[in-house]
Amino acid sequence: MTHPLTITLQGELTVTADGQTVALPASRKARAVLGYLAATGRPVRRERLCEMFWDLPDDPRGSLRWALSKLRQVVDHDGTRRIIADRERVELCLDATQVALRDIWVRLFDDPPIIPPPELRAMAEHFERPFLEGLDAAGTEIFQSWLASERDNVHVMHLNILRRLALHPEITLDEAVRWARLWQDHAPLQTDPARGLAQTLARSGRLEEARAFEKAFTDDMLQAGLIIDGPLMPTDLSPELTDARSPEPREPASRRMLRKQTIGFCRTPDGVRIAHAKVGDGPPLVKAANWLNHLELDWNSPIWGGTFEACAAGRTFIRYDERGNGLSDWDVDEISFDAFVRDLETVVDAYGLERFPLLGISQGAAVCVEYAARHPGRVSGLVLIAGYATGWRIGASTEEQARREAVLTLTRHGWGTSNPAYRHIFSQTFMPDSAPEDLAWFDEFQRQCTSPENAVRFQEAFGDIDVRESLSKVTAPTIVFHARNDHRISIDQGRELAIGIAGAEFVPLDSKNHILLGHEPAWLECVQKTDAFLEAIAD
Repeated sequence: MTHPLTITLQGELTVTADGQTVALPASRKARAVLGYLAATGRPVRRERLCEMFWDLPDDPRGSLRWALSKLRQVVDHDGTRRIIADRERVELCLDATQVALRDIWVRLFDDPPIIPPPELRAMAEHFERPFLEGLDAAGTEIFQSWLASERDNVHVMHLNILRRLALHPEITLDEAVRWARLWQDHAPLQTDPARGLAQTLARSGRLEEARAFEKAFTDDMLQAGLIIDGPLMPTDLSPELTDARSPEPREPASRRMLRKQTIGFCRTPDGVRIAHAKVGDGPPLVKAANWLNHLELDWNSPIWGGTFEACAAGRTFIRYDERGNGLSDWDVDEISFDAFVRDLETVVDAYGLERFPLLGISQGAAVCVEYAARHPGRVSGLVLIAGYATGWRIGASTEEQARREAVLTLTRHGWGTSNPAYRHIFSQTFMPDSAPEDLAWFDEFQRQCTSPENAVRFQEAFGDIDVRESLSKVTAPTIVFHARNDHRISIDQGRELAIGIAGAEFVPLDSKNHILLGHEPAWLECVQKTDAFLEAIAD
């Protein structure tokens, strides 16, 4: 399908009509507005646009009207009305418009097959320049935070493409080495790209170069205080590793399985795009979203990887990024508990599930409870971990509420910065018994998952959660796990959750962690008892 209008977001923003470049407004703010509308691809509140691009005491609404009038001259060249605006919202209609970056996104993450090398090479060329280059200071701090987050997401896409090229079975080893070098250059302190380069060098017969690179990478990681997840190459190199016919570096079967997740998108009744993923075969297990999610970044992570692998063993494991974070839409009108429940409803309906068990962790437990109360015939069982029935604004002490409000202030001012201290507040209470490198990973992961504004909105929404009246309406078999010394949510809150659900089993765990980690006995106990519970309730 050809489009009369093409918008390019990588490098300097450009618009071409029927192959000819269209002159853009001289105003950087107007160009940034166009870039934002093209990247989001959905209606945006006028208030939101004013906040992102104009500071008071300017006339933000008047400035926005002027910018839209200039942009209409650019995008409505063929008589097609592409900028749709009313008194409340503004949208760039993409029906007759191509935005290359969005097309690549869909191709990579919407149930992708093995993409042919020529197509991947063309994708890689698209990422040679920064996203919306030259527009860094075109708006307020809100726009700058959004731009930084989008560039992080684009960086993830670029790494995905480079990985596919480096490991592609139809690419020669010499070319594979070149792509593997680029992959590692763009993620110099990540183990997977380094392992890909070392093993690609070894397969191409350049063993000494591979060993030299492995030593240099190990030294760099040690100097940075980071831990390598296993050696880059086996100590005993087998013929398979150096065989030029071998299409990919060998790696654990679990990692190969985890890479087969299928990512798709659906829309909620209020128009929010929700990203969802599934992996595995067998009866379904649906996980409600929790703080925070990113379907791609957390899949092979040191925090969630083992848990997700266990969930997918013998089952079709389904999870999603709720509104405001991850791969789902960030710019949304509503972030609330009711919206979280609607997100879950939308995802299970998109998969056509009739009856299924739900897994809820932290605030996801309350979402599962509310869903089960509203749809008792569809839920076959509940697995609730580290959950609670009431948020921090309800029943908490004055001191606790003051502490939470102080954290909100810190989040507003420091979340999007490179200083991890602002996010470390959460990391330390979530996982006090984790290794320093895992805390560092989680600090950075949180920054990439959502914007400073949404991080605040999430915390405010969590404070208002109250499912106490819904507990008695749950009829599904339920098992509730909670760490005895959870630093985030007290075990009393978990126990009250179990007491309120008729017949629920309560399992206290010997741990301090709000997020259970694969190295601790409590994690294994939780996994084993969950498996037994799901087997017992299987229809």
